[in-house]
Amino acid sequence: MPELPEVETVARLIRPHLLGRTITAASVAWKRTIGAQSVAAFERAVLGARFESVERRAKYIVMNFHGGGALVCHLRMTGRIHVEPAGWDPGKFAKVRLDLDSGRAFHFIDVRKFGRLEFVRDPAQKLAELGPEPLGPEFTAAWFERALAERSRALKPLLLDQTFLAGLGNIYVDESLHRAGLHPLASSSSVDSAAAARLHAEIRAVLAEAIEREGSSFDVFYRTPEGNPGSFQHQFRVYGRGGEPCRACGTPIERSVVGQRGTHVCPKCQPRPRRRGRKARRGSQRSKG
Repeated sequence: MPELPEVETVARLIRPHLLGRTITAASVAWKRTIGAQSVAAFERAVLGARFESVERRAKYIVMNFHGGGALVCHLRMTGRIHVEPAGWDPGKFAKVRLDLDSGRAFHFIDVRKFGRLEFVRDPAQKLAELGPEPLGPEFTAAWFERALAERSRALKPLLLDQTFLAGLGNIYVDESLHRAGLHPLASSSSVDSAAAARLHAEIRAVLAEAIEREGSSFDVFYRTPEGNPGSFQHQFRVYGRGGEPCRACGTPIERSVVGQRGTHVCPKCQPRPRRRGRKARRGSQRSKG
């Protein structure tokens, strides 16, 4: 599933083709793509609408219209967006087409049909439950340290929780934790100030590097709106490299499942947190009495 860097790349590349353009025609080939709204209602909402801005929020692309309303897109596993000249063939997996007054057409293509392109009146309300942006000004080291300390959850599931921090997914959590030297099963409340600052910096660095390389393409599905694969997969330190040597220390990368997600760690660079034995816990409880 495309994560923050891939979605940011798509938003940046389609933005110049959409800003100021008006939708002159709309057709929907797969109704579920547009959510609960009827095809007729969707077409009425978008026909004549003019794009005012194209933004990314978490893993969503938000295309705001002049005067209100927006298209909110989630690519899910295989969704792709192209804005191409008239006559361009999107293939048999095209789900939505929007003709523009520039002569180009916006195509939403989705092989597995999980993606969504919905018209909403208030995108802020739809996305209200999302946490802060990891590249935004609200995501400070001080906030992050406090937020980790206030929770007692394993680091990886917490970082994947979109209500805690928006936009991170499996790839970039694994990569950030490795760079910070933290195990995915470490409790968030056990992370000290130095480690929290280190993880904060690595999350931002990994995402920035991935955006610069237009995301990661490790299968045939993710391509930019220009049809190119991303290249950050060539920089992976742990993700997808089970059994291969760690790029930092040479120890074989281990693959496990954490929170129902395939997870990759270096057992040397990211030591597994120690479990307190039953006797130790009992002794601690007696000493508190």
